[in-house]
Amino acid sequence: MRPVEESLAAWKTLLCASVDIAALYSRNPVAHKWKATYRSLTLRETTGWRTQDLLEQSLLLHDSHHLLGARILLRSAFETVAVLIYLNQLTRKVISGELNFHEFSEKTSALLLGSRDGSTPRQSPNILTILEKCDARYPGIKKLYASLSESAHPNYEGTSIGYSDTDTKKYVTTFSNKWESMYGDDHIESIVLCIEVFYAEYNEEWRAAFEELERWISDNDAVLESTKSGV
Repeated sequence: MRPVEESLAAWKTLLCASVDIAALYSRNPVAHKWKATYRSLTLRETTGWRTQDLLEQSLLLHDSHHLLGARILLRSAFETVAVLIYLNQLTRKVISGELNFHEFSEKTSALLLGSRDGSTPRQSPNILTILEKCDARYPGIKKLYASLSESAHPNYEGTSIGYSDTDTKKYVTTFSNKWESMYGDDHIESIVLCIEVFYAEYNEEWRAAFEELERWISDNDAVLESTKSGV
């Protein structure tokens, strides 16, 4: 089994099965009476489930020589990782005083419960805006996403480059599926990068920021209570 397969298989066995609100409250009753902490934890786990699922399927498509689909799924995986990175950035801003806690709470609602088709009362944030924020922490992630997006859309790369070659001297265009020859060699490396970034944000950054947030809420609970408005 290749290392990338081992990583994804191990990740799958470690996916969180449930979030126990009572256990959270027992851990810190002050911090966890606020809905934002529960939403943060739930968002962390749902991004974990989604990213693992997308990357596993992307690898399967790569191994089946379906590189276009593999790249589209990889694009979605990086979008999902970006949501977790953004959540962690927002958490740090609350702790540093750059972001009002109640605004943070609303943002966690939008991240977890938002939609773009009107199926929920909240609108989800624009993913390109999120990626711009993430690029400050991981320079190059926006550029990589843009490259994956070129494959996903029916534009110049998504149509002409992906499926045709033109002999400008003979004025003849021939057609074939070129995705594997263009991206087959680099795809697994990109999957590994996605895994590494997610692990860093999930296992290290989220945990550290969340624990600091719990302490921050406990220290500032009286002010939060006096300024809340149905959050």
